[in-house]
Amino acid sequence: MKKILPLIFFSVFLFSCQNKDKPRLSFYYWKTNFQLSEKENQTLSANKVTKIYIRYFDVDLHPDTGFPYPVSPIHFEQKINSFQVIPVVYIKNKVFKSLEINTRDLAQKIVDFIGQINRTNQISTTEIQIDCDWTESTKERYLSFLKELKEVSKKKLSATIRLHQVKYFKKTGIPTVDYGVLMFYNMGAIAPNPKNSIYDSEIAQRYLSSLKKYPLKLNVALPIFSWAIHIRNEKVIGLRNKINWYDFEKDKHFISLKNNWLEVVSSNFKHGVFYRKGDKLKPESVSDGILLQMAQELNENLRVKPTEIIVYDLDEFNLNHYEDNIFEKLYTCF
Repeated sequence: MKKILPLIFFSVFLFSCQNKDKPRLSFYYWKTNFQLSEKENQTLSANKVTKIYIRYFDVDLHPDTGFPYPVSPIHFEQKINSFQVIPVVYIKNKVFKSLEINTRDLAQKIVDFIGQINRTNQISTTEIQIDCDWTESTKERYLSFLKELKEVSKKKLSATIRLHQVKYFKKTGIPTVDYGVLMFYNMGAIAPNPKNSIYDSEIAQRYLSSLKKYPLKLNVALPIFSWAIHIRNEKVIGLRNKINWYDFEKDKHFISLKNNWLEVVSSNFKHGVFYRKGDKLKPESVSDGILLQMAQELNENLRVKPTEIIVYDLDEFNLNHYEDNIFEKLYTCF
């Protein structure tokens, strides 16, 4: 009995440590109208989600004035008092290429507009996340903007980080934020070839070893979205989001190819999109197994274990393509 007690104590201790270190699960919400479906609510409840990262608006350059302006702001169809809200603002990289930009003014306007949305919907927020795929040429202005935003907002600040910004951080710079979120998807080129642009194992391997050298604390974002690449004359002409593949497969205007692609056999309009005879549709998604593989790769290579896994994105269409316990399984990978 004396020999068994230490083993029991150690097992309980180990179990409690695993629970304590388990990262939280959160979601991105990327639609312009906030209205949770029953399925989305069930997923949040089942996984004890308390935080949602909501895209508040995009920032682009106005076609007439050339100045930054907000695009497609969020509209709340329901109250969201039961969740912690993190406003996410996506800023196009070309905004920081503009000679007209004043980083202090941009920071103030973003803070003001977030505040306006919050007041209208009786939301209180303590953090802002900026999503921007900045480059070496926009580094100085982008990093300056983040410093101004931190000073103006007086809030916790996070920023999305791409794989190339991790590997080449000495060239692209490191954001002066409280933490980064590694966007572990959209790795390859959207192209008319067999490779999956959402996740490509070969590309991932080129960057994973760099994670241990990256000095900024990182949480991770993983994908559950899918799309189809619309190809015409061997050129990409668009992305078709959230399409029901079975609906296309049973349509007489399309035929299935051996690689799971579809080819248009007679020109037609479907869901408001014109498909010309000879066009092809290439499906791209991440399976349950691949999603867990991605999580495991991150766990093996991150310098510090993430405290949060953020899934992109919360949408019933996406959730229906995964097992109900997929997010529970993600925890076992970290």
